[in-house]
Amino acid sequence: MATANVGDVQLYYEEHGSGDPLLLIMGLAADSQAWMFQVPEFSRRYRTVVFDNRGVGRSSKPPGPYTVAQMAEDAAGLLDVLDIERAHVVGVSMGGMIAQELVLRHPGRVRGLVLACTYPEPDAAVEAMRESSIAQLGGALAADGALKLDPAALDPMMLFQHLMPKVFTVDYLQRELPTLIQLFAGALQWGFSPEAILAQVQATMSHRCADRLEQIKAPTLVITGDADLMISPRNSEIIASKIPAAKLVMIPGGSHAFNFETPEVFNRHVLEFLDQVQA
Repeated sequence: MATANVGDVQLYYEEHGSGDPLLLIMGLAADSQAWMFQVPEFSRRYRTVVFDNRGVGRSSKPPGPYTVAQMAEDAAGLLDVLDIERAHVVGVSMGGMIAQELVLRHPGRVRGLVLACTYPEPDAAVEAMRESSIAQLGGALAADGALKLDPAALDPMMLFQHLMPKVFTVDYLQRELPTLIQLFAGALQWGFSPEAILAQVQATMSHRCADRLEQIKAPTLVITGDADLMISPRNSEIIASKIPAAKLVMIPGGSHAFNFETPEVFNRHVLEFLDQVQA
């Protein structure tokens, strides 16, 4: 458990295990604790690095705007601090967007690539969900697409309650909601910046990689749940079709948070893929 000075931010990170380096990049509004079901298993085989993206957890929470490219440079900078020349990279949701930019900007740094439940750019469904979410949270979009939402009015528990039905299946929420609330409340001890969360949201909405994905040469696994309500599985099909020789895996019944909800399935597919990546 430590912090690294990377550019204009301090990034909180943890290292677990030994072996070939493996960098895990988490998604929107979540910190490194969201890898809790991956770290114990991954670290048995790999030097596993998890960190909090700018804006969440124990990392710096500077005012926006943020970009996905900026957060990719954060990840590359962390690898520099840790003296890691090349690493396997696994990114989920926004973390998958960061991973796309990381491999495109620094192709020599990425050995094996896993892109989970993510998109190459926001589609019509994502745009519609953003508009609906902003309205439910008391905001609006200006004519030029700018977000009009008072950060001071963004209550963390309201955000949690809004996102959970889109992230997890109904059955899982019925069983595990008290535990999820406890975990989320625990994460708030490190501070919650509405401005930073909104900056992350805006970064995801400006992400554009579709016309560059064919440049990716790293062995790539694209994996998603076929019941993802947050990011349509169609996005994973598009990504896999554009990255040369990418492998696509659809998890039957998998939610957006299938790495958390069904970790045994996620972990098995990821480890089997990474084990096959040649040096």
